[in-house]
Amino acid sequence: MILPCEVGVKTVLPAVKAIMARNIVTNHGLNEKQTADLLGLSQSAVSRYIGRERGSNLVAIENTPEVLNLIDQMILSLIKEPDNKRQVLELFCQTCTTIREKGLMCPVCQKDMSPIWAEKCFFCRE
Repeated sequence: MILPCEVGVKTVLPAVKAIMARNIVTNHGLNEKQTADLLGLSQSAVSRYIGRERGSNLVAIENTPEVLNLIDQMILSLIKEPDNKRQVLELFCQTCTTIREKGLMCPVCQKDMSPIWAEKCFFCRE
C-alpha cells in the first residue's frame, strides 16, 4: 500500500523546492549559495533545481495559482523571518493538501498502486 504522503515526499517536495529555488534566485535576487542556505540545501541541489535537472515534471503544479500563491507565501516568510520555521511548515502542509485536493498528485500515486486500489481511491479529494 502506497500512502499519499509517501508519494508527496517523492514528488511534491522536490517540485515545490524547485519552484522555490527558481523564484528566490529570479525574483528576489539571491544567488544560489544564499538560496541554498535559506532552503537548507546544498548549492549543487539549488543549481539542479534551477536548471530543471531535479524536481521538474514530477507533479504538474506550475500552472496552479492556489499552489503558486502558497509557495510565494513560504518564500516571503523565509526571507522576512528565516527563523520562523513553523509558518513555513504549516504553509508547506497546506500546499501539499491543496495539491492532493486538486487531484494533481493522483496520476503519480495511482501509477504505484494496484489497479483495484487506484480505481476506488478518492482519499485526497474527499
